[in-house]
Amino acid sequence: MKNLLWGSFYLALAGSIWGGMFITVRVAVTVIPPVPLVWLRYLTAALALYTLGIFRRVSWRIERRDWKLLFLVGLIGQTLSIVTQETGTMLTSAQTGSIITAASPAFMLIFARMLLGEAFTVGRAASVVMATVGVLLIVVDPDNLQIASAWGGISLLIAALTWALMSVLLKRLPDYSPIVVTFYGVLVAWVLLLPYSVWWLAHTPWEPLLQPEIWSSVLYMGIISTTCGFCLWNKGLLLMDASVGGLFLFFQPVVGTFLGWLLLGEPVTRFFWIGSLLIALGVVLAIRGGHSQAPETAAEHR
Repeated sequence: MKNLLWGSFYLALAGSIWGGMFITVRVAVTVIPPVPLVWLRYLTAALALYTLGIFRRVSWRIERRDWKLLFLVGLIGQTLSIVTQETGTMLTSAQTGSIITAASPAFMLIFARMLLGEAFTVGRAASVVMATVGVLLIVVDPDNLQIASAWGGISLLIAALTWALMSVLLKRLPDYSPIVVTFYGVLVAWVLLLPYSVWWLAHTPWEPLLQPEIWSSVLYMGIISTTCGFCLWNKGLLLMDASVGGLFLFFQPVVGTFLGWLLLGEPVTRFFWIGSLLIALGVVLAIRGGHSQAPETAAEHR
């Protein structure tokens, strides 16, 4: 029970932080394209994570057998998922980005069953169908149908799938500090995105990048969203089943939708709310009666 309470706190806080991130992405992508934006975000995050790791005196050593899995976490989660997430947010809105990527919990059920052997019931299968229908209603919104938005929705759906897979893979790395796992995953993504990002910076005027709202958005994404958010998410997943812990991603669209309406004046349609409701019902159905099978020894990672 103690693990569930701490895990719930960490995951809920991470989801709330990421809800605010969609606002900063919408601001930053007006000047910086998604790939170099992620690269700058991770440059900031890597420095913050390394400083935090030195302060906490963590061990940076990784067993040889775990390097392949750690690379996959960086490739699938920190690279593919985040780039498609920010691309989709650029093409749609902060609310749409936060809602569609919140379908990850339903997809985590499938991956948790396939890779970790966690329970997969008829109710949980129904939750996947329900969440998928909700996503499709948001992507193909008859009240606001645009080609760019449709492609943005597809990008966000890919982001949700890859984020779910990464979250389940993290369950296979329980022996390392969340700071260390996040740092190496970020480092993998930073190297993969380096060539294009350097080329873009070399052909881009620097004046727009120095606007307060742009560099402050990058700092938020790097320090708060990536460093704090990823560490909290990784730590929370150590303390409960991946299929149950994924529920807390729904804090993300609640915060993202509210801030998008409050700060950016982004409208919402009836299909947006219907799709959101279906995703919410799917997520709740997925974890109904769920419980954590995470070992008590995971508490040492707090």
